[in-house]
Amino acid sequence: MPYIFEFLGLMAVFSIFIVVPGADFAVILRQSIVHGRRAAIMTGLGMGFSLLFHISYTVLGLGLIVSKSLMLFAMIKWAGVAYLIYLGIKSFREPGFKVQDIEVTREDRKPVSILQCLGMGFITNALNPKPVLFFLSLFSTLVHHDTPVLIQFSYGIGMATALVAWFAGVSYFFTVKAIRDRFIASGKWFNRITGAALVGFGFRLALARAAD
Repeated sequence: MPYIFEFLGLMAVFSIFIVVPGADFAVILRQSIVHGRRAAIMTGLGMGFSLLFHISYTVLGLGLIVSKSLMLFAMIKWAGVAYLIYLGIKSFREPGFKVQDIEVTREDRKPVSILQCLGMGFITNALNPKPVLFFLSLFSTLVHHDTPVLIQFSYGIGMATALVAWFAGVSYFFTVKAIRDRFIASGKWFNRITGAALVGFGFRLALARAAD
């Protein structure tokens, strides 16, 4: 039962994190507009595989840190709280989405294979420093160090599934012009809401740790 609440806490923060526009979102947006829904969904699936890669070394690395120093682990937790607040402030200040900034060349219009899309999604996410810092902070802050490794990996599978589902939805939205236009029109407020939510989560975690 405690693992269910731990997982729900993770998903609450992660759900806000994945909808905040970043490098991954930009790639999915571009794939949707240039190559269509299928290519964008496959790219999102590649990002899901990459996310499992990030979570794997995060879980194993934190386990090693805990075995060596609980003080260092506590420092990472507080760094995680600070990072969540930083992400929230950054998102709050971001402008809205600008589809017109996406440049499309004749080379871009060439058909792409499923393997190419999967590879693009995996590489984009794997080389992005944002997931590295986020998962280190998220797991160190919200997951108890006594939680079994297999349970932590199951959390990762749930998070990867949520990521792929979100980007599948984005892929659908941005291939329907009417929905895309409405989504983009509310981009500035979308960023402000998600940013405020991340800041709120960060402060809540900070107060909870201080109370402990």
